[in-house]
Amino acid sequence: MAQTTLDDWTRDPVDPEIRAHVYSLITALGGIGDNGTYALGDDALVCLKDLRKWLKFADGQLNRRDVARCMAEANLVRGDLLEILAKVSPRVLEQPLKHKLAVATLELLVPLTWPFEIDPVEATVNHHRHGPYVQLAQIGYKRAILQFDRDRTLQTAVKVALPSMAIPLRERSPRDEGIIRIALYFIRNIAMLSPPSSVPMDIDEAEVSRSTTIDTFQEQDIFQVLLSMSSSIGEDFVAQDVVLLEILFFLLKGIDAERLFLEDKKLGSRNANELKDLMQKEKAMLAGYARTAPTRHNRFGTMIWLKQEDEKVTTVSGQDVLGKAQATLDKMDQTKKWNKPRRPGRKTDLEQEKEEFDLPVALSTSARTHIKAFVEEFLDSSFNPLFQHLRKAIERETERVETRHSRQFFYLVSWFLRAECARRRTIKEKAADPKSPAVLTAEDESYGLIAEVTNQETFILLNRFMQKSQDEKAWQDLNAGMKCFTQILLTVHEMSESGLEDDQEIAENIQNRIFYEESTHDRVVVILRSYRDQGFGYLDAVTELSHVFLRMLERYAKQNVDMQIKSKRRARKIKKKQAQADGAEGEDEGHISENEDLQQAQKTVTERKFDFNRFAAKFVNQSSVNTFVAFTRYFADLDTEQLKRAHRFFHRVAYKMELGVLLCRVDIIQLFNKMMKGPRGLDQESPAYREWDDFVRHFFRQVVKRVQERPELIVEMLFSKIPQTLYFLEHGHDREVLTRAPRPPAELEVKPGMERPEQIGVAVGVLVNQQKSDALHWVRDVLTSSAEERKAWEDAEQARKELAAAEAPEGEAAPESAETEAPTPPSILVKHDTADRKIAMFKDNKLRLLMTLVGFMRLGANDDPDASWVIPSSLTSTELQEAIDLIRKFEFDPPIYEDGKAPEDLLRSKAAAARRSTRRADFDDDSDGIDHDSEEDRGEYALDDPTARKPDGERRKLKRRRRVHTPVELDDGEREAKAEARRKKEIEKQAKTKSTMFVHDSDDEEWDADKDAAFFAREQALREDTLKQFKKSLVLGTVEPAVSKKELSRKRKAEDTTKKSKRRKSPPKRKAGPFDDSDDDDENAGDAASVSSRALSEEIEAVLSDVESEDEATDTPLSSQHAGSKDDVPHTSAAATPSKTQDVTMADDDDDDDDTPVVRRPAARHMRAGFVIDSDSE
Repeated sequence: MAQTTLDDWTRDPVDPEIRAHVYSLITALGGIGDNGTYALGDDALVCLKDLRKWLKFADGQLNRRDVARCMAEANLVRGDLLEILAKVSPRVLEQPLKHKLAVATLELLVPLTWPFEIDPVEATVNHHRHGPYVQLAQIGYKRAILQFDRDRTLQTAVKVALPSMAIPLRERSPRDEGIIRIALYFIRNIAMLSPPSSVPMDIDEAEVSRSTTIDTFQEQDIFQVLLSMSSSIGEDFVAQDVVLLEILFFLLKGIDAERLFLEDKKLGSRNANELKDLMQKEKAMLAGYARTAPTRHNRFGTMIWLKQEDEKVTTVSGQDVLGKAQATLDKMDQTKKWNKPRRPGRKTDLEQEKEEFDLPVALSTSARTHIKAFVEEFLDSSFNPLFQHLRKAIERETERVETRHSRQFFYLVSWFLRAECARRRTIKEKAADPKSPAVLTAEDESYGLIAEVTNQETFILLNRFMQKSQDEKAWQDLNAGMKCFTQILLTVHEMSESGLEDDQEIAENIQNRIFYEESTHDRVVVILRSYRDQGFGYLDAVTELSHVFLRMLERYAKQNVDMQIKSKRRARKIKKKQAQADGAEGEDEGHISENEDLQQAQKTVTERKFDFNRFAAKFVNQSSVNTFVAFTRYFADLDTEQLKRAHRFFHRVAYKMELGVLLCRVDIIQLFNKMMKGPRGLDQESPAYREWDDFVRHFFRQVVKRVQERPELIVEMLFSKIPQTLYFLEHGHDREVLTRAPRPPAELEVKPGMERPEQIGVAVGVLVNQQKSDALHWVRDVLTSSAEERKAWEDAEQARKELAAAEAPEGEAAPESAETEAPTPPSILVKHDTADRKIAMFKDNKLRLLMTLVGFMRLGANDDPDASWVIPSSLTSTELQEAIDLIRKFEFDPPIYEDGKAPEDLLRSKAAAARRSTRRADFDDDSDGIDHDSEEDRGEYALDDPTARKPDGERRKLKRRRRVHTPVELDDGEREAKAEARRKKEIEKQAKTKSTMFVHDSDDEEWDADKDAAFFAREQALREDTLKQFKKSLVLGTVEPAVSKKELSRKRKAEDTTKKSKRRKSPPKRKAGPFDDSDDDDENAGDAASVSSRALSEEIEAVLSDVESEDEATDTPLSSQHAGSKDDVPHTSAAATPSKTQDVTMADDDDDDDDTPVVRRPAARHMRAGFVIDSDSE
């Protein structure tokens, strides 16, 4: 309800009933006695508890601020609570009643000093009505606590908690933990309270400033309490880590850590230089204003009008517009007003204002000394334990850890790392000074004091925090993460320059871990590109991070030439790229389901060599340039380091990467010109002015040259540059984009040995397993409509024939011309129902297999995605209906295959099968000429089956090394012909020995009496011929057939000719031994018969002699029987001579005599009664 009357304005904003109860409790609490000291009421403890209940009930549960305002108006804190603490402080540890009073007072002070926050979701009218008053009251509470002269209030709060702190951690009760927590929160509130920017104050800000707070903490020994608890965290204290974190954050935020550790002389010099710079800026500003400032002679009003091209007139007032036309235009621009629409979500609330850490804070000399001593002691004793415990708590996401604690944690890590680096530089400068007695020790060189924030766990937590902040667009959190990451990089860089080898190795390992992750590189690039007016502090952190990261990465890449980074890529993309490079598709491609493929894609991690130029190119785009341009617009407020940072980036863009076209934009050129030429440009006394002047001068020359070469650049200066525009402005023509035709999938087929219905069942089963039932239904619907259409055509054709037969005269057949063919039904075009179906008809090889099996025909090239599918004329309606029935059958009743095989296991690639068939004839000279991959069943004599082992990789084709003296080189045709001949010869050879490959079961063939009779006749003739040969061999003394002299001589001549042409080398001729036969006839005949043939002849000879003389056997001595047998049958050895000579290797009289082996004649055997008798002594 709107307040419109004076009575409404004078109405009490607090509920009178609440005010009456609160005031009565405050009155009963106590007051100033007769002696001028504070006197407690009889029920002071009960009144304190009641006040706390009212505060908790009315302001907490009812979400009102009436009680807090009543207490502020009644001056409860300054007039009662601080007096009670001062009264009980001396004996608070001795008397339990006073301890209870102190605890009750702290329980009331903590919610009263808790920083006032307005929740935009739960805020009511009372929050906005009482908010400014309560905020000013809290600043008054802080001033009263810090300036209270009768007692040290903060020290008293610590005294109250000392008995609970002294109890071991495991023996503490929840009440003890609550008392410790209350004391710490009270200290946190005092450090956290700061003057609000939206409410004017009537007190001196110096009384509640950061310097005053630090001095009070030092005076009341609060720093010692913080150091003791931080060093004992994890042992004596656990849940207090986040409270200590908040106290440190609100004490140190905004303080310049580097300035903190400067010596007094250098600090004074720096302050003097800063004052000089400010005065120089003021002088330059006044000089620029004085050029157009009014004087005593031109104070009269002036107004001019400017006529534009479209006959419009614009008026400009003031005598400062009379000088130059450019000044007139600048004045016009200054007088323009644009009511920029305000975004409701951009307003910062009180919490963000409290958490702001980019605003610098000035400290007094005493406060700087106190905080410097505290920071040094904290780094030496408490940094590692506290931040290790906090990191683990944040990782576990414990209940006490809130969202703001992660931001505070990473900001403090960056702050303390920066302080440690500044302290080390100061120590080194003192040690390097010959006048200083300071000596650099090993402890000063070591970086062990900050080891807990430079380990892998911290990097993982930081990367996760930065990524989460970026995804959730929590820019303040991301700002803290970037500051921490930048400071870690700078600290690691200083570690690499340390004099200790251990620190150098640690720095090398840290850099390797940081730069190994490609995701870190990409995150830095994305953060730089995604700046969208998040404030100057965020902009400064973004540009500093990109500058430091890029320069350190460049230096590290130069030192490690073979640097590898871990790159995450989708497995599916990698597989496709490899398949495109090989030009072939695997046999099992497509068998994995889409879900499994996506799961595997997320897990694929590869390593690749790092290319710095490729990475630096990611930084150079229009978004990155816009970020640094926005940063450079603050050139009047930037220091030397920040100006150099922007200069390095623009120099890299324009000259190192040679992409100065990105800077050819009107606003960027105008910014550079303003920085150099003004008005209100860069100070010429600035150390960075010369570098910027050289860069801008060379860049403007480059712009003029580019405009002369590419006049189109004048138009493009109005716009940002996209990659296509960049390429056109660089080369003068558009980039030629080569559109590659889509690659068709691998054609599949069902493995041989299955009938067409079974093949359709396999294709249907694959589609069902891959959850593509919609494609199956579409094929079935197309077949159904096509079958109906084909059936209608067949019925019409049948009716036409019957009509023609009926029109013909009776008794005569319908005239049929031999020349006219029977009409064929038209082909039916297969139409897709959706765009996805059209893509699947080209890319889904399983669907294409089913369409091919049911009779569909594809028209057009194989790689044409717009090719049509038709149902050919050859398919009848009956065949189409059979296909429909088969699909329905196998869809709801899928077949079961042997060995538990899936339908996918019965598919294979046509290309792979074609390559195998091609390899059958493509074998090298060392191969056996047999296709081992053939599907033909060779029976029990098949080669190396079933133990044949497939090669692990592609079989390397072996080639026989060609001899040097080969006179003629065969071409491919002759070589293939020879290979084919060898292959046929080998197959014939195997056919003779491995007959079971060609033996078939006679039961499977039809019975034919004539064939059987002919077969038995041939077998009978073969047996008779074999019997004759056996009888003849018994007579001749050999098992070989008899050979005529003419045939024998012709055969010998052929063998002699063959042996002379081969010129084979053989072992040297063995010398004749004492037991060798020296018969002249044997020497002329060759005398080199084989052992087997000679022994066989002698055995047959002995058997025949024993048979003839069996009845006339006498007791002839053994020594004379062998001689007698040889003399009695001279024709046997003569008749056996031709058979012996067949196995004799003939020797020539030329140089090959030495190479021909001499076969030793076997010794004569002693025989008796047809048995050979050998003596062991021979």
